[in-house]
Amino acid sequence: MTEQRTERADAVRNRRAVLRAAERLLTEHGGDQVSLDRVAALAGVGKGTVFRRFGSRAGLLQALLEEKAQELREAVVHGPPPLGPGAPARERLLAFLDGLALIAEGNATLLSAHGQACAEDKYRDPSYLFWHGHLSGLIAEGRPGPDAGFLAHALLAVFDGNLIRHLTSPDDPRRFTRSVQQMAMALLDRD
Repeated sequence: MTEQRTERADAVRNRRAVLRAAERLLTEHGGDQVSLDRVAALAGVGKGTVFRRFGSRAGLLQALLEEKAQELREAVVHGPPPLGPGAPARERLLAFLDGLALIAEGNATLLSAHGQACAEDKYRDPSYLFWHGHLSGLIAEGRPGPDAGFLAHALLAVFDGNLIRHLTSPDDPRRFTRSVQQMAMALLDRD
């Protein structure tokens, strides 16, 4: 029987400090200013601590994105319908896209930095893999026939930080969300 290791309190504290520092740099200065050196200095830890924990700038951004997406993942797997199990595929798809778009609208700079840092590896990112798998399943259930995997990639491709910032304005803050949901419904409704 395998015992699950409990993370030391100082390691948990350092992880939180590093993620908050990365988030602050993203918010205040944009993705280009997020380096392991700057994050470590702002978090009050050594660069080695950041490197050992996250491995690279891409690893740090992946961890930050995963933290932002964790609540959505839990709701999809264990939450009530329509986001969680038990609702028809179409309703779950709309609820999931709404939840994902809320994350995206609030973290467009993170998405841009993550996409740039991870490049091709973004398709192996844990958050992306979960989102893609969930969307693929819902699309296949809602409209059998077309390549659900491709359509899921196509939907996720619009979750681009620059596009989100371009479409999000104070007078219409949910335009991006509505547009993504309309696109998904058009894909499901095509004959």
